Amino acid sequence: MGVGAQAATRRRGAELERAILRAAVAELAESGYAGLTMDRVARRAGTNKNAIYRRWPHRAALGVAAYRQLVTEQTPTPDTGDLRGDALELLRGVNCDLATPRAEVLRSLLASANDEPELLAQLHEQVADGGTGPWLTILDRAAARGEVATGAVHPRVATVALVLLRNEYLTRGLTTVPDNVLVEIVDEVYLPLVRRTG
Repeated sequence: MGVGAQAATRRRGAELERAILRAAVAELAESGYAGLTMDRVARRAGTNKNAIYRRWPHRAALGVAAYRQLVTEQTPTPDTGDLRGDALELLRGVNCDLATPRAEVLRSLLASANDEPELLAQLHEQVADGGTGPWLTILDRAAARGEVATGAVHPRVATVALVLLRNEYLTRGLTTVPDNVLVEIVDEVYLPLVRRTG
């Protein structure tokens, strides 16, 4: 293949980034974070390590970016017509998610975080928001319907239900939370909070 043909098939920009992130997701799913290397991701993506390092300065940044890509692709934002229904669907989706490959990837990242300060920093910066986007979206819709004041559309307020769910996992050692607990989180904490905020 001549130089011209190679140039014609060379990926750039967003297309190359997607290929790298897909390769990183596949590596994380197969080998966990401990087995994630820039070399293996580069081979799988059909690119070179420099292309990866230009976008992500270390494997921690790449691992977290790959996880976020996975979450974005696989987490549809519910639209049930009311805030309670949307919040319950989001929480139930997270709760069921613990048995999926995505959850395995997250557990792998979390298991390595204490031994790698860069990874811990990346997780705090990029993942600890709990996927704020869908929660802000459902609050935006609720505000447009008049269910909550626009002041409730705030990242810290939006993810309170998710933070409480995570607390159940951490403090009780659960892998899934009973549905009645999800209902309690939404009905007794989340909805009263967002309705009073703003």
